[in-house]
Amino acid sequence: MNFLILGELFKRMNEGGPIFMYPIFLLLLTCIGLSVKAFLKGDPNNKIKEIISHLSLFAMVWGFLGMMIGLIGAFDAISATNNDIATPVLAGGLKIGLLSPVFGMFVFLIARLSLIGLAFKNKN
Repeated sequence: MNFLILGELFKRMNEGGPIFMYPIFLLLLTCIGLSVKAFLKGDPNNKIKEIISHLSLFAMVWGFLGMMIGLIGAFDAISATNNDIATPVLAGGLKIGLLSPVFGMFVFLIARLSLIGLAFKNKN
């Protein structure tokens, strides 16, 4: 069962463009690792929280950059053809273009949730 989930994850990552999806995945792992470190060892000068904040924002912007580059390429291909583009082809292209920003937003939310948790931990 777990191999099916991992297989689907990597299939989606390849579908969304490995140039953008794999760095976002590495940013997710980095944010999780830094969050665990901050929870366990503390972060008295808030440097880890600042790094998590920057990495999460970078992940989201990187995802949107991937979408913009993909859409520009798709619209170039559409404008180069003289024929009508089928709706399923257009919908499939838009779906693929939206995978990297969705993943970037997911990483952003996970990192922000960890920052909220760290803020609550520091208040106690």
